[in-house]
Amino acid sequence: MKLYMFECGILKSQKHLFTMGRGVGVPFDVPVPFFLIEHKDAKILYDTGNALEVARDKVKHWGAGTVAAYDPIMTEDQYVVNQLAKLGITPQQITHVIFSHLHLDHAGGCGAFPNATYYVQRAEMQYAYVPDFYQRAAYIRADFDKPYLNWYLLEGHQEDFYDVLGDGKVKIVFTPGHTPGHQSLLVYLDKWGPTLLTGDSIYTTEILNEDVLPGLVYSPPDCVKSIKKMRNLQRVHGVRIITGHDPDSWAKLKHAPEYYE
Repeated sequence: MKLYMFECGILKSQKHLFTMGRGVGVPFDVPVPFFLIEHKDAKILYDTGNALEVARDKVKHWGAGTVAAYDPIMTEDQYVVNQLAKLGITPQQITHVIFSHLHLDHAGGCGAFPNATYYVQRAEMQYAYVPDFYQRAAYIRADFDKPYLNWYLLEGHQEDFYDVLGDGKVKIVFTPGHTPGHQSLLVYLDKWGPTLLTGDSIYTTEILNEDVLPGLVYSPPDCVKSIKKMRNLQRVHGVRIITGHDPDSWAKLKHAPEYYE
């Protein structure tokens, strides 16, 4: 099994929007990751980065206010479909798309993979359609409002550590807090070992190691519980943690076409 890490451009932002109360006004350019897991029986995407429209007209697609706060810098070559093509992978070959959540920098490639099953928490899908005012700009309905897709809606704690392929290699971990239906992905690699892709439940290693919340939070108590859960996976089970938007730790990782196995 192979794990590929891709960067779908960057967000030019400010640090306090990622580490709550810290770095107010400090410029902070963060990666927009997505991941491919190649399994003998499947090709799985975890998140899909920004929509192609972001490379063409970001203000039109995201809105001026959101661009002012999280200015996306992206080329068409960095769109998920175009990056996969460089590995010789067509959209038809993707079997599973697992969304950490449906925010605009994670669900931009939704619908581009016609043969895939799309995994999202039911709570996330419901909230994405009618978000509270402080998260409204983070959801772009045109990205995810595609009922014709083959959706699999997970049921929170009832399906925690959901075994995607039935062989224990890829598990969906329920990590709410950043949004009501956020989920992370636990991948058991033969050589690199168990690895957790946290999505936005842990933006940076600072959040993992210190008592600081992500800059955008739906539920602080749930966020704290999820962070404790992931710290426990690291401490007790030796799970490697890959944070969601940390420019320093991201720069130290291998990016596609290199991979981990």
